[in-house]
Amino acid sequence: MDRLLWRRRLNLRWSLLLLAGVLPWLVLANVPEVAQWPPMTLFVIGLCGLVPTLKVFPAYKRALWALNPPRDEQRRWAALARAQRNGMLWASLPAWVAALASPLGLEGVAGLLLVTGSVLFSLVYRVPRQVLLP
Repeated sequence: MDRLLWRRRLNLRWSLLLLAGVLPWLVLANVPEVAQWPPMTLFVIGLCGLVPTLKVFPAYKRALWALNPPRDEQRRWAALARAQRNGMLWASLPAWVAALASPLGLEGVAGLLLVTGSVLFSLVYRVPRQVLLP
């Protein structure tokens, strides 16, 4: 498989994982409240969900750098795909917390901020155009 095909596949996977991270909040944002928890506590829990993303990013960065020598590319692309998937799952955590916390009393603006944070952290895990260069 060539670099362009791998990049397209990873960008498609990135788009689907981003949709899977944001869609639950869009669905559950208008669900009536089931219980009343302190909204600030729920927001802080969601913000704490951003911290693991910072721990996962160096593995993705190393996998991107490892693509530079063109030998054994299949294994290196597979490692990049694994690192991207792990990073995207951790980056989606605040959006999932916002989705689960919406029926528990999380305000709409706080949920939107958590989802926006997830989307911004997800942008980091997109495969750059420079990967196509040999």
